[in-house]
Amino acid sequence: MSKKDREQDPKEPPFLVPSGSDAADSSTNLAEGSASSDYRALSDQERRLIAEMEELKGTLIRRQADFENYRKRIEREREHDRHRGIEGIVESLLPVLDGFDRALEAHGDPSYEEHRKGFDLIARQLRDVLAKRGLERIEAEGKPFDPHMHHAVERVESEDVPDGTVLGVLQTGYRFHDRVLRPAMVRVAAHPAAKTAN
Repeated sequence: MSKKDREQDPKEPPFLVPSGSDAADSSTNLAEGSASSDYRALSDQERRLIAEMEELKGTLIRRQADFENYRKRIEREREHDRHRGIEGIVESLLPVLDGFDRALEAHGDPSYEEHRKGFDLIARQLRDVLAKRGLERIEAEGKPFDPHMHHAVERVESEDVPDGTVLGVLQTGYRFHDRVLRPAMVRVAAHPAAKTAN
């Protein structure tokens, strides 16, 4: 088959492959161009993926912080509700404590001494149980009058103690977890000069 026939043979491929070093150079250039565009495309894709990952990480951190705040708030609310429930029960038992106090003060007769010891023991047990739950008695006698913890029901003229000193307690006051549950009803000293000035 002659060269001319080969050129016109339909079985031959329609393109010409360069021969020698020209062919090697062009294929190398083609491969390098393709690789560098692949690297550029890959790094663009990597940058997009890294940005997306950072955004997802930030979202996850925010969600975790939100959940932690929610958990702490729920725990605080539960603790507050628990205290309020106990406070209601303790408040309803205050008249019982008052009854014990009156019963213990009422009988000075020596024949009631054994009964008095029994009452005193029961009252002490009840106070101990309530103290473990957070109830504490407001100590008032001999202390300066505090309107947040004391309720003055009587002013007594006296120069023996400083003006505004609590002279006596008519009804015991109580605090529950540092909150005044019931103020103490007290008598307060008033100097005659201070009373006149007022």
